[in-house]
Amino acid sequence: MEKRVTFKGWLLPLALVFPQILISAVFFFYPAGQAIWQSLFIPDPFGLSSQFVGLGNFEFLLSDPYYRASFVTTAVFSGLVTVVSMVPALFLAVLADRLIKGAGTYRTLLIWPYAVAPAIAGVLWLFMFNTRVGVVSWYVGQLGYDWNHVLNEAEAMGLVVVASSWGRISYNFLFFYAALQAVPRSVIEAAAIDGAHFWKRFTTIVLPLLSPTTFFLLVVNVVYAFFETFGVIHTITGGGPQQATTILVYKVFSDGFVGQDLGSSAAQSVILLFVVGMLTVLQFKFVEKKVHY
Repeated sequence: MEKRVTFKGWLLPLALVFPQILISAVFFFYPAGQAIWQSLFIPDPFGLSSQFVGLGNFEFLLSDPYYRASFVTTAVFSGLVTVVSMVPALFLAVLADRLIKGAGTYRTLLIWPYAVAPAIAGVLWLFMFNTRVGVVSWYVGQLGYDWNHVLNEAEAMGLVVVASSWGRISYNFLFFYAALQAVPRSVIEAAAIDGAHFWKRFTTIVLPLLSPTTFFLLVVNVVYAFFETFGVIHTITGGGPQQATTILVYKVFSDGFVGQDLGSSAAQSVILLFVVGMLTVLQFKFVEKKVHY
C-alpha cells in the first residue's frame, strides 16, 4: 500500500518549497518579465530614454529576412546536434553494456568530455581545425582537400555541430547506459533462446524499453542546442560566415550586446522562449505517445 506524507499545517510545506520558488522568481520570472517589458520599447543610442513602440519590435523582426533565416539555421543546427549526440551515445552505451573486461575504464574515459565547458570545447576544436595551424586541417590538406570553415558555410556548420555534440555524447551515454542496465536480462535471454539474433532483440525489446529515456534525452538535447551552444558558436565562428551559424540565441547576443539594439534583442528572447516552449509541448503531445513505460 502506498504511503503518502501529510502535513497538518501549511507553514512547513511552504517553507520547503520557498527556496525553489525564490530561485525561480529571481532567475526566471523576473528576467522573463523584464525581457517582455523591454521588448515594448526602443531605447535611444545613449540609453538615456526609451520610446514605447508596442509590438513594433516583433513586427520588424518577423519582416526581417536575416531573422527569418536564423530560424532555419537553428532548426538545422538543433536537429543535427540532437542526432549526432544521441546516436553515437546509444552505440557506445550498447558496447559498454556488453563489455566485460575494462568496462570501468571504458566508461570513465567516455564520461570525461562532459566535464569540458562548451566554450573550452569550442577552443579545442577551433585549434584542431584552424586553417593555418590546425593539425586536422593539415592532414585533410595532405589528402587534397582545402579545409576553410571561415569561408565555407557547410564546413562551419559541420564544425560547430561536431563541437557542440562532442561533450553531449558523454551526457547521453550516462543515461542510455543506466537504462540498458535496467533492462531485465531474463527477457533478453528468453528471446535469445527463442532464436532471436542480437539485432532482432535490440529493435523489438531493448529499444521500446529505452523509449522513456530516449524521449527525455530528445527534449533535453533540443533545449541544449537552442540555448547552451552559444559558447561553441561564439568561439569557433562568431555566427559566420555570412551568418551561416547564427542561431536564435546567438542573434539575441549579437543584436543586443554588439549592436546595442536592446529592444529588438528583448523581443528576440521572448520569441525564443515561446518557440522552445511550443517545441517542448509538441514533443510531449505527439512524441510521448510512442513512449512505452
